[in-house]
Amino acid sequence: MHVVIGSESDIILAREHGRRVGKEVGFPNADLTRIVTAISEIARNIVFFAETGEITIHVITKDNKYGIEITAKDGGPGIQDISLAMSDGYSTRRRRGLGLPGARRLMDEFWIASDQGNGTTVTMRKWVGQND
Repeated sequence: MHVVIGSESDIILAREHGRRVGKEVGFPNADLTRIVTAISEIARNIVFFAETGEITIHVITKDNKYGIEITAKDGGPGIQDISLAMSDGYSTRRRRGLGLPGARRLMDEFWIASDQGNGTTVTMRKWVGQND
């Protein structure tokens, strides 16, 4: 599942796809809420910082367990200091600074790569039945 992100309506579409794929995999409602919230946070960063990007959502399997993987890519300015951006309370938009660190807490696995001037890629995974 691939969603081009460039507006608020695209964020909603990505959330809907994430919920649908998560439901198909067998996530309980609480985990579906975590997944769509993480998608929202990352997609909003795309719209605000890069203007456009894409989110890919697909089912993954590993060692007899099922999950969902969400990859968000953009061609924006990149993140100067990933460690700082991943710290609670840090924000370049005068907000609460919960976007990236919040998404990381909501998911089971989280990676971020950023190339100054060439964009950012965030990959997140959630596993069915994984302990929080």
